[in-house]
Amino acid sequence: MLWYGLFFAGGFILGYATLLYILRRFFHKEGRGYAHQFAEKLVFYFVIGTLVGARLGDLLFYQGYSALVKDPLSILAIWEGGLASHGGALGILVALLLFSRKYKQPFWRVLDFVVIPAAIGGACIRIGNLFNQEILGTPTQLPWGFLFLHPADQGPLVPRHPAQLYEALWYLALFIALFFYAKKYPRLGKPGRLTGMFLVAVFCFRFLIEFLKVEQSRYFSEGSLLTMGQYLSIPFLLLGIYLLKRRG
Repeated sequence: MLWYGLFFAGGFILGYATLLYILRRFFHKEGRGYAHQFAEKLVFYFVIGTLVGARLGDLLFYQGYSALVKDPLSILAIWEGGLASHGGALGILVALLLFSRKYKQPFWRVLDFVVIPAAIGGACIRIGNLFNQEILGTPTQLPWGFLFLHPADQGPLVPRHPAQLYEALWYLALFIALFFYAKKYPRLGKPGRLTGMFLVAVFCFRFLIEFLKVEQSRYFSEGSLLTMGQYLSIPFLLLGIYLLKRRG
């Protein structure tokens, strides 16, 4: 649990540093003071949306709503893991919609500001999942299979796909690609375009990587056509395609 918490905190620290870099370049005319104030307000909404959405997502989509009914305060136990990325994404959308309305900022542009920090944060969190021995892959005979001695699903001690590491590397590669895009285009291009690229890249990969993961949701069995993660990825993938295709 300690390592998970450290990587989780490290992801937010790296994400905040990245956000500041992006905002300083975007708001260079307004000055660094304005960028810092904007970042502080934005991070507050982002963190609340992430934590509440991710915990609710895990409890509702994976653990079952009865877990929340039995222990409502379990939503606060973020140090135990149990943070669903799809729930976190939905929580971020809601939180940033509220932010954009309160501070009179274009919603899609606000999302553009946070997707690059979210990528590096996601990479760190998946490394934390690896140390936590959760979100496990399916058995494999490939030479890089990981043998988890204390798997969260209490399954057999056999080599598994390090699905957490696959995701972490993908998010890191995405972070690098989008970071250099933002460096080349400080104004970030058309509002929503950066967000569209992020959503398509993340949730297309999430859909595919689920084939190498053990089903985590109580609502589905191993024989289900798709996993909970795949069903939840489809709306975000469609939103990303819409943002890339839309005009204006």
